[in-house]
Amino acid sequence: MTHFLLIRHGETDWNVEGRWQGQADLPLNQRGRQQAIDIAHTLRCTNIHAIYSSDLQRAWQTARELARIQKLPVQQDPRLREIHQGEWQGLLIADIRSRYKHEFQRRSDNPLQVAPPGGETALEVQERVLSAVSDIVIKHPDETIAIVSHGFVIAVARAYYMKKPIEEVWGLVPENGTIIELDVHSLP
Repeated sequence: MTHFLLIRHGETDWNVEGRWQGQADLPLNQRGRQQAIDIAHTLRCTNIHAIYSSDLQRAWQTARELARIQKLPVQQDPRLREIHQGEWQGLLIADIRSRYKHEFQRRSDNPLQVAPPGGETALEVQERVLSAVSDIVIKHPDETIAIVSHGFVIAVARAYYMKKPIEEVWGLVPENGTIIELDVHSLP
């Protein structure tokens, strides 16, 4: 069994503004940098064997603080990137709901099959995330591994391993700076 610490990156300005970031590569804001320090402090006595991170800077900036305390390198993996929001990246959620009302509702009802224009479906995200998790489990059986990633990535992993319907994914998205523990007993 591999014990995962799934960590959502610290806050960015777009989180505060209510903009969908997707794969836009934004840095942490001041509060996000403090959240990264707080995460590292919280986990300072935890015996972590490896740290993996999305290659988007808000995730690796968060991971870097943990790596400094744990004295471990950060292994970046693009499969741990946030869902690609296509034309919705950078837009306020309220604007998406009004400009793309029909598409937004279709996606909310069927996240597995419906993507934002030019973006990814939940199924596509889940496939790449589970591929990354499987590789990590093979490489680190019976170890504690930190993965610093994004809200939707963590939510689809949780949905899969908790055997929740993917339609419940939106309710599984953690807040910025949150640590979620997840044990993976076998490969997907």
